[in-house]
Amino acid sequence: MSGSVSKTASSPLSAENPVSFTSPAVPKAAPKVALITGASAGIGAAFARQLAARGFGLILVARRAERLEALARSLPGNVSVLAADLTTEPGLRIVEDAVRACSALSLLVNNAGFGTLGRFWETDLAAQETMYRLHVLAVMRLTRAALEGMTARAYGAIVNVSSVAAFTTSQGNVSYNSTKAWMNSFTEGLDMELRGARSPVQVQALCPGFTITEFHENLGIDRRLIPAWLWMTADDVVDTSLRALGSRKVIVIPGWKYRLLVAVLRILPWEIRRRAGRPGKDRRV
Repeated sequence: MSGSVSKTASSPLSAENPVSFTSPAVPKAAPKVALITGASAGIGAAFARQLAARGFGLILVARRAERLEALARSLPGNVSVLAADLTTEPGLRIVEDAVRACSALSLLVNNAGFGTLGRFWETDLAAQETMYRLHVLAVMRLTRAALEGMTARAYGAIVNVSSVAAFTTSQGNVSYNSTKAWMNSFTEGLDMELRGARSPVQVQALCPGFTITEFHENLGIDRRLIPAWLWMTADDVVDTSLRALGSRKVIVIPGWKYRLLVAVLRILPWEIRRRAGRPGKDRRV
């Protein structure tokens, strides 16, 4: 239910109640709390597990309260869950308020997302609008809310979970590719502004390729149709992201094969890339 909150922690997440963690992205003495959207499964849940193991207090956000609560019970330390639909104004405002109210917030992970299949003018318009609300508007507003406090405190980091799809275009995935490309550009622009302001706050666009989560199953895509060597685990993707924090690397692409793919895509002429987007094929990752 949008906006419902269930506390699984015995003490509040605040600057007065820090947890132990050391990371180049956040000073050793700073309190460590991460807010993760889309935390009920996949990459979001992997972030939750790895950050909890590293001593972070957590605020887990997703629509499915039962799955959030089950995940929270399995994690050590201070964990709060917030069931909210970020594609609605009331749900987004609740999470914005939670971001602004957390004086110990040191990491925001904008992970919530989904995909659709089909030509842009043939797919459900409401689903397209919902995707833009989630991938663009929610990311923008939560990032703004987080940066207000992080820049004032002079520490923190934001990870926007993008995709290798941001570097390409394919038929049947126009909005997904476009919103992920916006996410990369948005993150790069923020990095420029933060550096220009001499702020230590860091931003990262995490661009995974094919990752073993519920994402493709929810689209009705059989993972067996994609070569096994292209798949990565969510834990490997998250490990790459967390290791990159502190380096101020903005675009982070897990896996050498995907880094090579992106390097090639960046130099290919548009005509070749256009022909590679075959109709009827799901080429999004």
